[in-house]
Amino acid sequence: MNENRENKEIIFSDHNSQTSSVSEEKIETNILRPNSFDEYVGQTKIKESLSIAVKASKKRDEALDHVLFYGPPGLGKTTLSHIISNQIESSFIHTSGPALERPADAVGLLSNLSSKDVLFIDEIHRIPKSVEEYLYSAMEDFRVDFITGSGAFAKTINLRLENFTLVGSTTRPGLLSSPLRDRFGLSYHLDYYDEKDLADIIIRSANLMNMTIDKDSSLEIAKRSRGTPRIANRLLRRVRDFAEVKNIKKLKVELIHKSLEIEGVDSLGLDRLDRQYLNIIAKNYQGGPVGIEAISASLNEDQATLSDVVEPFLLKIGFIIRTSQGRKITKEASNHLGLDISDLDQQILL
Repeated sequence: MNENRENKEIIFSDHNSQTSSVSEEKIETNILRPNSFDEYVGQTKIKESLSIAVKASKKRDEALDHVLFYGPPGLGKTTLSHIISNQIESSFIHTSGPALERPADAVGLLSNLSSKDVLFIDEIHRIPKSVEEYLYSAMEDFRVDFITGSGAFAKTINLRLENFTLVGSTTRPGLLSSPLRDRFGLSYHLDYYDEKDLADIIIRSANLMNMTIDKDSSLEIAKRSRGTPRIANRLLRRVRDFAEVKNIKKLKVELIHKSLEIEGVDSLGLDRLDRQYLNIIAKNYQGGPVGIEAISASLNEDQATLSDVVEPFLLKIGFIIRTSQGRKITKEASNHLGLDISDLDQQILL
């Protein structure tokens, strides 16, 4: 491999993305992103497996097998993809499923890849079927067949591709077709982080942001981070904003409480929408069961937002359960909300 090869990132966005300017928070996210497996905190088994696969591919001087990351948003799928590119010293080409609208988009992107490049496709389950079919031969045989002309003048052109690595990321693996899913040689499920790992991430991020934070304060933010590094870093930025306005140099637990209370984030990490969701079930529907359509109408929120954003964490901490009749809240949820459970149907609550 050419040691002098420039490691660069190329981003292909859909037409709705704002590419004219990059926000300060986006720049900061890139600064906080670890560049190696050693810097990456958490997901130990996945790091170990990936590290072995990367070292083996480098030893054989081959492209790494195609990789699929799936799991809830904000757990590090994109970060791990960057690390793979850094470790194999290749270019990182970033696109998303919705950006690949036509087969020509995929063919143009694939034909410009160099040997061992990493092509990262975010939300890969949203690739149109017509485009997905071009990926099959590209991933398996490193070639693309496409037809030019029509009728008697139609002919098939076989385009050879460089050996590249496709890294797919999805929050909804069930929507991936079997032919596409089976072509990934490495597949990993990223799970929520524990508070200790999140506290370590917060301390590392604070140092990179030139902030001083003690262990207790980092744990306090970790408890409210819903097991997600992205949320942990976002809450840390909000705490920093509060500290700067108040001219406070060192982050303490009391400061964490005050700043995150303003943001509407409580001691368990529930935000205003989470509490509204629980209150609707508890007060309007006597604890449940109630269908997601009724909750959506009561809150005036999209059903997809509730099922994909709100419910996963509430299910994880045992505040709601899903049944064939609908959603129910649990005693733990009613206690956290400060509700008198005697006002609710005792047969409904767990």
